Amino acid sequence: MKLTVQGLNSYYGPAHILFDVALEVGEGEVVALLGRNGAGKSTTFRSIVGLVEQREGQIIFEGQDVSNQPTHAIVRNGLGYVPEERRIFTDLTVEENLEVGRQPPRSGAPQWTREKLFTLFPNLGEMRSRMGGRMSGGEQQMLTIARTLMGNPSLVLLDEPSEGLSPKIVEQMVDAILTMKKEGVSIIVSEQNLHFANLISDRAYIIERGRICFSGTMSELEARPDIRDAHLAV
Repeated sequence: MKLTVQGLNSYYGPAHILFDVALEVGEGEVVALLGRNGAGKSTTFRSIVGLVEQREGQIIFEGQDVSNQPTHAIVRNGLGYVPEERRIFTDLTVEENLEVGRQPPRSGAPQWTREKLFTLFPNLGEMRSRMGGRMSGGEQQMLTIARTLMGNPSLVLLDEPSEGLSPKIVEQMVDAILTMKKEGVSIIVSEQNLHFANLISDRAYIIERGRICFSGTMSELEARPDIRDAHLAV
């Protein structure tokens, strides 16, 4: 397995947020972590990359226990994280933002260059010198993913990549994620949008109130309207 999470419990101060979360991501697989707002998706991602200080459990990435490693060490090992809030540098150009994310090539992971990323996200190729603060939300989302890929990760955590995007940009995001998978990047996507998840994912977990309540293939989830209605319906 590319990533194995076992018995993950996380806390914000005295508040217990995640309860024994367990999930796996295989080599070259796209896995969806589904759930409503506040279910624990973002906390799960932040815990995996070491951004939640109070956590218990085991996180195995590429056969190595990274449970107690700091965030910079986990990322340097090849785990990429695209946060929901994007966090681009608004006073830097597209190309400068990409350079910030550059890391050396790593064994077992695809290598990304600026030109390769401009092929993946043609919109960015047309605005190389544009300041990040002058980009739309969808363009900023593309830039955040592209900047993460400049680190040549073997696994990427995408937090709510389709949220707030126009249908046209969502279509481009689907194509980009499927291309990333084809290149050999393993991906876990947190989502509320089941239709989007269906287009890109091999398997899914559903999280509610910090607990995993479903694990299976997308076709298995499709066959369980009771599960979808109980945990995903608005």
